[in-house]
Amino acid sequence: MAARHTSVETKYYADRDRVLKKLRNCDRRTFLKLSAATMGAALAKGLMPPHTFQLVDVARAAVEKGWDSTGAQGSPPFRFAYISDAHLYERTLNQRFVRAIVKAVDDVNALDPQPDFVLYGGDLAQLGSPAQLEMGRQILSGLKAPVKMMVGEHDWFLDMGEKWQEMFGAPTYSFDWKGIHAVVLMSVYEKDFWTARKMTPEQRMQTVAGLDNAVQSRFEVGEQQREWLKNDLAKVPTTTPILIFSHSPLYKYYRNWNFWTEDADEVQAILKPYDKVTVIHAHTHQMLFNRIGNINFYGVLSTAWPWPYAPEGLPPLTVQMNRADPFDQFDGCGDGQFTARADGLVDTIYNLWDRNPVTVKADYLISHGSVDQPPAPQFASY
Repeated sequence: MAARHTSVETKYYADRDRVLKKLRNCDRRTFLKLSAATMGAALAKGLMPPHTFQLVDVARAAVEKGWDSTGAQGSPPFRFAYISDAHLYERTLNQRFVRAIVKAVDDVNALDPQPDFVLYGGDLAQLGSPAQLEMGRQILSGLKAPVKMMVGEHDWFLDMGEKWQEMFGAPTYSFDWKGIHAVVLMSVYEKDFWTARKMTPEQRMQTVAGLDNAVQSRFEVGEQQREWLKNDLAKVPTTTPILIFSHSPLYKYYRNWNFWTEDADEVQAILKPYDKVTVIHAHTHQMLFNRIGNINFYGVLSTAWPWPYAPEGLPPLTVQMNRADPFDQFDGCGDGQFTARADGLVDTIYNLWDRNPVTVKADYLISHGSVDQPPAPQFASY
């Protein structure tokens, strides 16, 4: 039966739709102000509680099959944790982001049993300085589990990755883990906008860090790296589950804010022959999940701050976070865990600080189709 709305709710949704039409071409700063005003009006009308986020389990399909508690039928599942998007400044400039990543390290170290490894999802530094990267490296060295590093645009464009690679190695690599082939991609290459403008490295970095501007190009994996990916996967059977780590989303979410990878379609085409593919991305600082063809996509949380959801392009499978409390440093931020299942699919737990965790199961994405066939809206009760 279709949900019925009160007259107040009907007016709220109509007003919301009018606001969203106006928001389509605004930048993030304007969007933050307008969305805050809209949510404030909703709170005043009693349409949603001011600060709640209960446990949401969006699994809708049957219990996963293919293995028992001993992992006898196929490869045993494994778990890995993630920390991402710390955006560290030097301690003398900003202590709050330092406190946040330290909290995330403590979270992961408290897990029992420990994860197989920890993914760091990129944007360790805010402006890519050696001091910022070194501080991040020292903090992450306190993790008990081994760390797999991924680079973000904030780490790269001051010196074009020189310090990053000196500290952490190549930004693109692959490895095999318990029956799954994993690939770490550098997805934030950009076309040269700085040479003709005679920008200094600092100006180039500041421009990229701004994200929503008319100067820089959109992020891309790039032709050379796409060729590397083809060659890397050529030796992998199509029945092998594929796990891709990418800083930017490998689909086209919202171009104005660079929540976008320009050559995402070409990358998806390379992955199309494989039966089960999971892409885990950072950069957007929010809960996101999507399905395109044979690929499941999961966004991860930031330890620094949450971004608002864009006014258009949000994947229809996403269960959205509530608006973060601006007076609570940790609200809307967090870390999380992924479980790679024996059937090659991946489940995740979003560990939202100062809220309850959110569990997202791969069965939900599978049972609700693709972007080409979006599901009916799902509403959670709070």
